Amino acid sequence: MIGIRNDEPTVQAQLETVHDQLRAELPGIVRIGVAVYDNRTDILTTFIHSTQGNAPFALYEAKLSAVPSLAALARNHCDRIVEDLDAMVEQVIAGGGTPGQHTRQLVEHRYRSSFTKPFYDRGELFGFLFYDSDQRAYFSEGVIRHLSIYSHLISLMIIQDASFDRVVRSAVDVATQWSHLRDQETGAHLDRMSRYARLIARSLAGERRLNDEFVEFVFRFAPLHDIGKIGVPDRILLKPGRLTADEFEIMKEHVPKGVEMVDTMAQRFAFGPAQHIDILRNIVRCHHEAFDGSGYPAGLKGDAIPLEARIVTVGDVFDALTTRRHYKDAWSNAAAFAFLGAHAGKTFDADCVAALIAARGEAEAIQSRFAAADDGFAGFHEAYSDAV
Repeated sequence: MIGIRNDEPTVQAQLETVHDQLRAELPGIVRIGVAVYDNRTDILTTFIHSTQGNAPFALYEAKLSAVPSLAALARNHCDRIVEDLDAMVEQVIAGGGTPGQHTRQLVEHRYRSSFTKPFYDRGELFGFLFYDSDQRAYFSEGVIRHLSIYSHLISLMIIQDASFDRVVRSAVDVATQWSHLRDQETGAHLDRMSRYARLIARSLAGERRLNDEFVEFVFRFAPLHDIGKIGVPDRILLKPGRLTADEFEIMKEHVPKGVEMVDTMAQRFAFGPAQHIDILRNIVRCHHEAFDGSGYPAGLKGDAIPLEARIVTVGDVFDALTTRRHYKDAWSNAAAFAFLGAHAGKTFDADCVAALIAARGEAEAIQSRFAAADDGFAGFHEAYSDAV
């Protein structure tokens, strides 16, 4: 799989280790799955799993509000035991209903009972833990009691795994506020472009053999692609006209500054080499590289550019094109897609462009959900071509 370090255990590997230990004590638990929740969009997505045999879910997402049973668990802070999945499906069908996709896939993979537990961080829903067994009525009171410590361990492991990017983003927020760089449009831009990046990554996942973990970390780290702009003078970032050649050279320095910031924060926040710091570093270092080698800072070409950076570039440029800046009006979506298409295989990875165009409806829903108020601010200078 792409984007996973080999020099220390990922959260996926940690879950597999926990599952091995659990199976030694409770061999009937053949799968543990984790889904994480984005409360900004109400989207629940699969994240990691440990499965004996073929996995029933991968790259699955749904609005929590569209899954009433899970929404009720989250709202009421309670767990759910299904003692007989086959009987539950038959009961739903007999009542004229249609079993949910989640339940159907569990039954198709011959799971017979399940235990579901929501988990929270600082009072807010963070995700769900799913335990599945190939035996009916496996989750007795004793088994549930035994699982309590494992559930606590796994949830802490998942939350801690997300803590690095939270700390980095918080530090960047503070720094940008002090530097007068924080504003509503910038926040909306990051909300949008990170979700475009997730659309692209999820679309490419099957062909590129990407897992849920990689997709999630592209989404988490995409908003940090331009952190080095903290070190760019306001006279350049906020210039009402286009940049001169000399000013553009100064703007380009945000890339090495950003990489330096990532490395410094990783060390000073005592995380050591974070499990996915490579994904973050690649995004910051390479999101201005071009597929044909005409980008910067290293002039990387084609597959030499990490896929995570190629994904983020397309999402970032699409949003930059379709929003107003001091030096340009917002483009229509049609014009922006045409621009990306015309430069596919040249400036941009053609597969990433095709993935975003194919998800146009979802991209436009993101635009509507995260539209910034028109408060007179027209955004900072981007550091791509003149068109952007």
